[in-house]
Amino acid sequence: MTAKPAFKRVLLKLGGESLLGDREYGIDPKAALAVAEEIKSISDTGVQVSVSIGAGNIFRGISGAGNGIDRATADYMGMLATVMNALALQDAVEKIGVPSRVLSGLEMPAVAEPYIRRRAIRHLEKGRVVILAGGSGAPYFTTDTSAALRALEMGCEVILKATKVDGVYDKDPNKFPGAKKYQELGYMDALKERLEVMDTSAFALCMDNKLPIMVFNFFEKGNSKKAVMGEKIGTLVK
Repeated sequence: MTAKPAFKRVLLKLGGESLLGDREYGIDPKAALAVAEEIKSISDTGVQVSVSIGAGNIFRGISGAGNGIDRATADYMGMLATVMNALALQDAVEKIGVPSRVLSGLEMPAVAEPYIRRRAIRHLEKGRVVILAGGSGAPYFTTDTSAALRALEMGCEVILKATKVDGVYDKDPNKFPGAKKYQELGYMDALKERLEVMDTSAFALCMDNKLPIMVFNFFEKGNSKKAVMGEKIGTLVK
């Protein structure tokens, strides 16, 4: 008997760095294709997939503000960069036969549909991957926060937080070989230990609405499918 996925609808939170590959800046088509393969592995299970992507490979609003640009202006620049990443990711997933739609919190009808909650849900129901760009459409919110907001709006059952480490540790495992990994973690415990699973606003949204966050190593091939099938990988914050 074929195992059933543990979730019906998920949101995958990706950093823009996932598209870097071996580059220091910008988008590597090979890296985008590798990300697309992982997304396809989730979609092929029948799980409805939405993807929220950041822009750390191109421009970060906070770092821009730190360099003297007005914070609101810097955040809008960061949102524009997420649209570039979303289009690159859409190109990659469609090259491997996965239908997708880019929905943007910033209206730019020439390249993306505006984010409308019911439209996004309808795309998911039709088996399309929904790629979310443009953040929340408002400054002063990170892509973590907009991801949590969209996940709740669309009725996702979990946020899959893609990282380069295999879960949440009590210390940086790269610096401390004896660092303890958590299999499961309560929201309040994560806050008390200041583990920074997501930024404070995003984490508060998840905690208040009981939306679980699964932190896992996205870059180990096959982990994304394991995550949606309910296998014990990474750390589940709930």
